[in-house]
Order: sequence, then structure tokens, then C-alpha cells
Amino acid sequence: MALPFKKDLEKYKEIDEDEILNKLSEEELKQLESALEEIDPENALLPAGLRQKDQTEKAATGPFNRDKLLQYLEKEAMDVKDREDFIPFTGERKGKAWVPKQKPIELRKEEVTTLDPELEEALSSATDNELCDLAAILGVSALVTSTHSYDATSKDGYNNVIKGEKVKPVFDEPPNPTNVEDTLQRIKSNDPSLTEVNLNNIKNIPIPTLKDIAKAMERNTHVKKFSLAATRSNDPVAVAFSDMLRENKTLKSLNLESNFITGVGVQALVEGLRDNDTLSEIKIDNQRQQLGTSAEMEIAKMLEQNTSIIKFGYHFTQQGPRARAAAAITKNNDLVWICLLSFSLILLPNAYRHM
Repeated sequence: MALPFKKDLEKYKEIDEDEILNKLSEEELKQLESALEEIDPENALLPAGLRQKDQTEKAATGPFNRDKLLQYLEKEAMDVKDREDFIPFTGERKGKAWVPKQKPIELRKEEVTTLDPELEEALSSATDNELCDLAAILGVSALVTSTHSYDATSKDGYNNVIKGEKVKPVFDEPPNPTNVEDTLQRIKSNDPSLTEVNLNNIKNIPIPTLKDIAKAMERNTHVKKFSLAATRSNDPVAVAFSDMLRENKTLKSLNLESNFITGVGVQALVEGLRDNDTLSEIKIDNQRQQLGTSAEMEIAKMLEQNTSIIKFGYHFTQQGPRARAAAAITKNNDLVWICLLSFSLILLPNAYRHM
């Protein structure tokens, strides 16, 4: 059963709106446009072009001048009174009226403590030690011994000035006693007794000295383990050690953890490791900033090509490079065990022959 108001709408189903609009005259179109002005501009169901009338018919009065336009708009905004904005059909005003905040009225009166003149004179002439003894007797010694200094003129009795506390030094480990200059000379002279160099935690090594050490390591044939952790080494130092890895064929372990090496320095180390087939362990973790995805991908590619590295100290942040690096390290360890097994199988028959 059709509703009564729907019966009246049946005759408008077959009407062609475009045909009606084409028959309208210019004056009728303007009347229709003025009728559309009453439509709510916030009605999201209407297209944006139908929410208000077209206001671009006025001819240009001159060239565009942004400063003059801004001045005109500011003047118009100050001169034109704000339009009263009401909700359609209800007549209620939109928004809330602005009410300035009022400062709370303080009803509490400050209490002024008065003491006897003799007590006032005694307290004013008392020393700090005597005041501390008096505070201990009254049970408020914690306030006097606090790091905040007392100020009777402030609201809470304490000002923002605090006493400096003596910092007790806490050493995680004893300082590194290695003599850097002496170690450099021993590396240059290729001292046979020097097989391990530990410069960890020496913060004041100059960058040129670190570069000289890397240059001296290129021709050294006895040092097998080199540690340079927490020495504030940066990218130029990493580049110098990259050149060293291309030349040195003796070094087995290199530690560059906890430094300031970025992705650029790590890329240089990776390029140096591509030409090195003797290093079995390298650590580059805990740098000042993350290396990035591209650097981690280059590390994974290098490990897949390198067959000598069996320990790689770095925490990957991306899953892809982490999985590839783990597989490469596992492969290198398997190769070591296969080589050891093959070598033992070769030696065992010879050993039985001489028994």
C-alpha cells in the first residue's frame, strides 16, 4: 500500500531535469541560484559547488597584488560584523559564548608568626651548627640537611637554589693501562711478542694516531687480535681499517664496538672484508646511531660471499638481512667443521702406517 505523500511523487519520476534547466532564462537561473543560497553550506550531502553561489563573475579590476589583497581582507574582517550563525530549523546559536576566566578570590589570610623579642634576637645571632642542633631537637633535621636551601621569603620555605652534591666515582672496570704510543711503535717494528692489542675504553686517542695504527697494521704479521671498542672512533678510522683489511693477512679478530661509526664507515669495512679471507671474527655492534637497512643488506651480501668469518658481532634491526647473515655464518661454521674432518681423515691413515 502506497503512502499518500508517495502518490504525489509518482508524477515526478519521469521528469528530465536537464531539459527543464535548458528551458530556463537567465533571470530564472539567477533566481534559482539565489534560492540555493539558503542551503546549509555545511551539508555534506551536497556537492561542494552547490553549497553556495558562484562569486567569480566580477571582472578583474587590476593586476594581482598579494599585499594589497591581505590588507583589504584584514580591513573587511575588522569592519564587517560577525554573522549570527544559527542551527537550521531550531534557531539555536552555534558554538558557545566566550566567557573570560576569573581569577579565584583568595579568602585565606597569611598567618604571621610572632616570637618574643628575646627569642628573635637569639635566633638571629645563632650559627648554622646551633640551628642544626635545634632542628635535631625539634625533629625536623631532615629539612635542614636537605639539598634545597631554606628561604623564609618563598611560599613553601625553600627556593630553587640547591647545594651541590659530591659525586662518588663508580668505576665499571679499571682504566686501560695500555701505552698507545709504545704500542704503535711495536706494531710498526713488527714485534713478534705482540700478538694482541687492546685499546678498549681509551677515550683520548687522537684520530690521526688511530689512522697511524691502522696504517702500521697493514704490514704487521704477528698481531692476531685487535680491540678498539669505546674509543670514539669514527668513519675516517673505519675507512683506515678497511684499507688495512685489504693488506693484512694475519689478523683473526677485530673489535670496533661502541664507537661513532655510521653507515658510511660500515660500508667501507664491508668493501675491505670482500678482499680479506683470513679474518674470522669482527664486532661492530652498539654504534652511536643505527646503520640503516642499506648497510645491513650490504653486510648480509658480504657474509654470503665471505667464507672465513665465523663470528659476526652485530644486532640486525631488519628481519631479512638478519636471516641471510645467520645462514651465511652457519654455512661458514659448517665449512670449518668439514675442513677439520677432512684433515683428520687424511692424518689418521698416515698415523696407522707409522704405528
